[in-house]
Amino acid sequence: MLFTIFCIDKPGVTEKRAEAMPGHVEYLNQSAIKNVMSGPLMDDAMENVVGSLYVVDAPDRAAIEAFQKDDPLVQADIWESVEVRAFNKRVDNRD
Repeated sequence: MLFTIFCIDKPGVTEKRAEAMPGHVEYLNQSAIKNVMSGPLMDDAMENVVGSLYVVDAPDRAAIEAFQKDDPLVQADIWESVEVRAFNKRVDNRD
């Protein structure tokens, strides 16, 4: 089942985020949950990271909660808010 994880950073965490990123990337690469797509959310000028967006494939919400608990970005207390939603992938059929 697909889920989105939409995370907004706390103000002033740029350095903490940078320090936690190597562990976060390693964690994503080793996770049992399939990371379909992920990346940083940016400000409109594309200069500053303001959060993170993930599309993941997981068996259920409990697996997402377990996945999040051990994420180095969560452990570094980077996010002000995190929203998890089930996602129904549709195909764009425009020419």
